[in-house]
Amino acid sequence: MNSFKLWYRRQPVALRTLIAINVVFYLAWLLLLGRIPTTSFFIRNHLALNTALPGVVLEAWQLVTYNFLHFGFLHILFNMLWLWWIGREFEDLHGPHQILALYLIGGIGGGLLSVLGYALMGRVAVVHGASASVLAVMAAVVTLYPQKRIRLLFFGTVRLLWVVAVFLALDVLLGAAGGNSNTAILAHLGGAGTGYLFVRAGERGMDLTSWAKVFFSGDGRSRGRYAPGRSSGGSSSSGGGGLFGGLFGKSRSRGGRSSSHRRETLRQERDRKKAERSRRRQEVDRILDKISEKGYDALSDDEKRTLEDASRQ
Repeated sequence: MNSFKLWYRRQPVALRTLIAINVVFYLAWLLLLGRIPTTSFFIRNHLALNTALPGVVLEAWQLVTYNFLHFGFLHILFNMLWLWWIGREFEDLHGPHQILALYLIGGIGGGLLSVLGYALMGRVAVVHGASASVLAVMAAVVTLYPQKRIRLLFFGTVRLLWVVAVFLALDVLLGAAGGNSNTAILAHLGGAGTGYLFVRAGERGMDLTSWAKVFFSGDGRSRGRYAPGRSSGGSSSSGGGGLFGGLFGKSRSRGGRSSSHRRETLRQERDRKKAERSRRRQEVDRILDKISEKGYDALSDDEKRTLEDASRQ
């Protein structure tokens, strides 16, 4: 148990909080809420996303709450695995408020497209799950780092771009085939599209994430805008302040020299990783500035290699 707590505290604070909320809601549904007719009816009709109009207009919170509801084990398992695999480095590079904002805005984008699409088709559906938010994170990472590679069982190392493309292509094929698929295809497409637009908006100077800083402390230095290879500036996802830090991030020492030693060891490790990330960011920023001034061809082979390595991380 202590090993799990130590591992948990070392994970990026926003990511571990989002996953914890999803898991807690799923377990509550599985063990209790889904077994009580009244609560089951309320959750499905007022917290999941019901695309029938004007319901979602009167209950706009559904665009947020549906992103945390899963009614099946495989559904939450794969969503949380993908969120953890892709989200860790994103939060490390861009800060906890960035991934929180992306998760929620991506889910809202997927929900809005679902409502609009089903309205145009004259159909209704109940949408739930974090798939739109997860695809928003994946699409944002692909947009920022198109050379990013991941290792998949049976397939080896592949570009994340092709993984996202296959996911969306399968969604389109399922949609074209029709039938009674339970896959929230419109939410997937909307989430991925929102992730792409989220990055492009940030590159043009639109700050879509500053509101999320209220949940975390120590992020005041964040630039709040995206650029390829650049981080959000100084945000440490291992920090533990703000609302989420207070609920999920702070270690509780129970005294003793061993507890103090563990805290000191963790602090030193965080400082070392933060220093490494800072040096890497500074070098990438310098190279990007050189490209802006002199063009890509002016880079040395080492600088090109550094930029390529950063895009794969």
